[in-house]
Amino acid sequence: MNTTTSEAGKLGGSAKSQAKKKSSITNGKMGGRPSNPVLNDDGVSVKGCNMIYAPKGQALEYSALAVNPYRGCGHKCAYCYVPRVIKLDRKSFNTMAVDRKDFLPKFLRDARKYQKLGISEQAMLSFTTDPYHPFDTSLTTKVLEILQDHGLSFCTLTKGGSRALRDIDLFRSDRDCFASTLTTLDDDFSKKWEGGAALPIDRINTLEAFHNRGIFTWVSLEPTLSTEASISIVKRTHDFVDLYKIGRANYLPMTNTTDWESYTHSMCDLMHKLGKKHYIKKDLQKYLPQGYYNPLRINQFNGDTVKK
Repeated sequence: MNTTTSEAGKLGGSAKSQAKKKSSITNGKMGGRPSNPVLNDDGVSVKGCNMIYAPKGQALEYSALAVNPYRGCGHKCAYCYVPRVIKLDRKSFNTMAVDRKDFLPKFLRDARKYQKLGISEQAMLSFTTDPYHPFDTSLTTKVLEILQDHGLSFCTLTKGGSRALRDIDLFRSDRDCFASTLTTLDDDFSKKWEGGAALPIDRINTLEAFHNRGIFTWVSLEPTLSTEASISIVKRTHDFVDLYKIGRANYLPMTNTTDWESYTHSMCDLMHKLGKKHYIKKDLQKYLPQGYYNPLRINQFNGDTVKK
C-alpha cells in the first residue's frame, strides 16, 4: 500500500528522508510530528525536559533553571552531598567526570522546546557537578553556545578558577553571570577540604577578571565551614563581587557548635555597611529581623531590576 505524505507525517519517524530523520532528532519519539512544548506550573520550566530543568529544595534558592552536563566531578570536596544523591560511590565521583550518556542530543532537544516557548531565563551550571572540573570540559563550551543560540541566559557556578577563562568571551554583560564557591582564603585548608579544586586565590583572581570584563559576579558562601573565614572572604572580594549568597553547613560535626544567629547578624551588618546585594538562604532566615528585605531572585546580570 502506498503511503501518502499526510500519512507519513502521522507516522513520524517511519519516513526515511533526511529531513524526517532530522525532525525525529528534534522531536524525539514523535518523529516528524511537530512538538508542542508546555510549561510546568512554575511558569519557567518545560514539561518533559530533563537536561534543562527546574531544581528543587535548597537548589531552587540558587537558580530557577539548571543544567548538569557531567557525571562525577573531581574536586574531591569532603563535604559534598552529591555522590549520595546520584547514587555514585564517592571514590568514582572524586576521580572522574564524564559527559552524561546521550547528553548533547537530549539537551539540544530541550533547548529547542524552551526557545519555542520564548523562555529566556538564566540556566545555572551546575548542581551535581562542576562546569570547569579538572578533566575535559569542552562540553561546557558547547552548552553555553547552545543556550545562547536558543535565547537562554546562563550562569556558571564553579570552583575551577582560571579554567573558566577560556570561555570568558561567551559571557554577555546584560544576560549572563559568573559565580564561584568560596569557603576559605587559606590554601592549606582548601587543599584539605577541596583537594581537586582551584586554590582560593585562583578563584578570586578569576572573579576579578570576569568583573573587569563587565560580567556580573557572585559568590556562594556555602557551606560555611568557618564563620570567620566567610566574613574574611567578603572583606577580600567585595570590590569585584556583585552579590553574595549566604548559607550554612549541615551534617558536619565541626559546625554543630557554631553560633549561626550571631553569624547571620554579622553578615547582614557587613552587607549593609558595604552596600552589597545579598541573599540569606532558608537555613539562616529564622535569624533575620522581621520584615528584612531578602529577595529570592535578584537578576544576575548588569542591571537594577529585582525579581521577587
